[in-house]
Amino acid sequence: MDKLSDKETLRYSRHLLLKEVGLEGQLVLKATTVAVVGAGGLGSPALLYLAAAGIGTLILIDDDAVELSNLQRQVLYKVNHLGQSKVTAAGKVLTSLNNQIHIVTHNKKLDDNNAAELLNNIDVVLDCSDNFATRYSVNRYCIANKTSLIAGAALATKGQLMGFDFRKNNSPCYGCVFTKSDSAPVVNCSNAGVISPLLGVIGSMQAQLTLNILLGHVEGSVFITFDALSLKQQHFKVVKDLNCKECGK
Repeated sequence: MDKLSDKETLRYSRHLLLKEVGLEGQLVLKATTVAVVGAGGLGSPALLYLAAAGIGTLILIDDDAVELSNLQRQVLYKVNHLGQSKVTAAGKVLTSLNNQIHIVTHNKKLDDNNAAELLNNIDVVLDCSDNFATRYSVNRYCIANKTSLIAGAALATKGQLMGFDFRKNNSPCYGCVFTKSDSAPVVNCSNAGVISPLLGVIGSMQAQLTLNILLGHVEGSVFITFDALSLKQQHFKVVKDLNCKECGK
């Protein structure tokens, strides 16, 4: 896969003008497989931009159906998608946006038992899920398979972006930042709410960080917080916790 078609050259012309992407970078994106776990508020903008950017193969994993309350923030979906599985509706929308990429859908909830099947031979995984069980399953799989992981979170008016490059043995993991606790209260958008554009900000940042990793513009771990009300962003250094139950020795 050493060239772009005439249609691809026109479609990605604004990328080709950039020294940070160019023809070589666009060919990298075309040859890449990215999995997005969770096609909701974070997955919607992430998937739209990854498809538009020309990621060659997108894997969508989600077991939910589209509900009316989703439409406040899950911008992939429209009223005519209500009742459809999210991956089915998302697949249609993404194909209508870019029919020159390959889209694979799995109407399943990812867990430890099926992670190896669903995430086989992936270059980057985006965790856009909304529960800790899935987050830790994705984290464990990526650690074991040295796969780059980009995790996003958004609740109420605050968001987080995390990137872990497990190709490096000293990389921290999701568990280093958030210690697993069986007694932690379940807090999510359903019971705490979330301001809608915040999902667009964090999901788009996940897509951008994906391209940065694939094109070699970032090294090491990333941890960024974003406050939707003040528009302030903070960057933190994250180091590996040798006592981490997920990745420690």
